[in-house]
Amino acid sequence: MSRSGGVRGEPLEDAMDLDDRAPSLADLSAIARRRVPRFVWEYLDSATGDETSKRGNTAALDAVRLVPRVLSPVEADLTTKVLGHDWALPVGMAPVGMSGLVWPGAESALAGAAHRAGIPYCLSTVASATPEEIGPLTGGRGWFQLYPPRDSGIRRDMLARARDSGFETLILTADVGTPSRRERQRRARLSNPMRLTPWIVAQAALCPAWSIATLRAGVPRLKTLEPYVRNAPGGTTGHIGYQLRVSPDRAYLEALRAEWDGPLVVKGVLHPADAQALDGVADAVWVSNHGGRQFEAAPAAATVLPAIRDALPDMPLIADGGVRSGTDVLRLIALGADMVMLGRAFHHGYAAFGQAGIDHAIHVLREGLIADMGQLAIASPAEAKARL
Repeated sequence: MSRSGGVRGEPLEDAMDLDDRAPSLADLSAIARRRVPRFVWEYLDSATGDETSKRGNTAALDAVRLVPRVLSPVEADLTTKVLGHDWALPVGMAPVGMSGLVWPGAESALAGAAHRAGIPYCLSTVASATPEEIGPLTGGRGWFQLYPPRDSGIRRDMLARARDSGFETLILTADVGTPSRRERQRRARLSNPMRLTPWIVAQAALCPAWSIATLRAGVPRLKTLEPYVRNAPGGTTGHIGYQLRVSPDRAYLEALRAEWDGPLVVKGVLHPADAQALDGVADAVWVSNHGGRQFEAAPAAATVLPAIRDALPDMPLIADGGVRSGTDVLRLIALGADMVMLGRAFHHGYAAFGQAGIDHAIHVLREGLIADMGQLAIASPAEAKARL
């Protein structure tokens, strides 16, 4: 699988076989880390507190064992039906705020790659590209992640913009009622809005490819929020951003349900009772601890999925957290998930090798799933539940 072409037109060293250069998602991560400034890496990679929750995500997955079977050859079919669509893989691209900080053009590249691969792409409210820019790239099957605005007028306007741009599914993130500190980002002195301080410029100078691409594209901004800045105290997207930190209650969710006529998913659920409370209002539940970025004592999705599945036997469940391979995808599915989302991994691919890196991350997951399903002798990802 030879590919060439670099990030934003930058050539790679040669036409290389990425299966040899970066056979795992961890390899993409290591290469990406060398290509971006420290403050960018700290933004993408960090969690909150001492990062116990982030480490716990991977530890919980490592503890899950799936039992191979022999003498039962099968042909794998990765097709996964979730929220009314047959997706090519049980994998999607999770929302990551300010993707364009990782590398310019990230949102467009990710959305396009997801559409070509037949998997869902979710655009963040705090992306560096607008719904109007990204929606047409999703083929009408895009997901839009909403941080819940306090102002109902802003909320309705955001929903209309997302719907009119071609986004079909709405993801309400419910676990950001209070801000987390994210100490590594503070030490890297990354601000919002981003300021070109001497410290930031010095870090950027060590990564010329990233710096040249960013100078061409311009400093990344919270472009979706900019229309609302004129009414915000202080008049900056940083101030309007704080208006998105709401802990939605049942009334908020019901209002949102009335305003959005497509599938509605609630993200950030970790307790079975909270999941049960969404039955009849949400179309799916997204089990997530926000990549360890909100609360360092939070449990991993892998530890709570079985109880949430028991509480909602018929509800589609989406999960994320610490996924590094097709094996981890199958682990979460075995525990009760129907779809597994990754955020950091696809950004690592883009920062490492541009568009080819995103495609390669998808390829690594697909090939890993096929190989593992052969070992488990299962024809579909959902059958992994029988191998616990």
